[in-house]
Amino acid sequence: MSAAGALDIQKVNKSYVHEGRPKLVLSDINIHVEPGEFITVIGPSGCGKSTLLKIVAGLESKDAGTLLLSGEPITGPSQNKGVIFQEHRLFPWQTVEENIAADLSLKKSEIRRKVDSMIELVRLQGFEKAYPKQISGGMAQRVAIARTLLRNPKVLLLDEPFGALDAFTRTHMQEALLDIWHTNRTTMLLVTHDIDEAVFLSNRIVVMDAQPGRIKHILFVDLPYPRNRLRSSFQELRTLVLRALEHHLDSGKEAGWEI
Repeated sequence: MSAAGALDIQKVNKSYVHEGRPKLVLSDINIHVEPGEFITVIGPSGCGKSTLLKIVAGLESKDAGTLLLSGEPITGPSQNKGVIFQEHRLFPWQTVEENIAADLSLKKSEIRRKVDSMIELVRLQGFEKAYPKQISGGMAQRVAIARTLLRNPKVLLLDEPFGALDAFTRTHMQEALLDIWHTNRTTMLLVTHDIDEAVFLSNRIVVMDAQPGRIKHILFVDLPYPRNRLRSSFQELRTLVLRALEHHLDSGKEAGWEI
């Protein structure tokens, strides 16, 4: 029996029909995520990284392979898996606290306690009564994260959640997400196209290739938190990821790469 929050992706393939013919999108994807680990998937457009996340979320089917969460097969969407998209998808007619509490079937006193706890976790004190149009894009994403975490998912799946934000807000949100992860230790699987984001956040980085989407390299990020983007060790890892994306690594034989 796998520990709670462990995610296993084994030999997953996925095809779409294109111009009347099947086109392989994902080929033999194998990733094991330890409970409480932060994994980032990075790759060029069209490599299937968002498709992979949707398959793990149970929002799309796979053609072959095995998906396990805490040792149990993933057969569709469930409250064990939280999903955060690039768009916050808040209800515009509800306040911050109402959005966080949406769809909860709990006693009113319990909802109040849980919502207050989440608002404190994502640092939105003072904005409880604000509507989505009255807060920034970064705040709205924090509301979306709080709403998802309130349901105690075993894994949080993030599909470029900060892609629409400006550079300053994006950096702030990355730091906020790390604070949440350090507090909750929820297993996280993040899809991104941002190399700095991957190095700043991850325990490991999965580098994918396209046509079909496949895993090229897996890099262990052996840097202590909090990470300084200006340090030479950070920049060296950033360069390794860039070289992997540009096909300049020699079959992953350089130190630190797992194939």
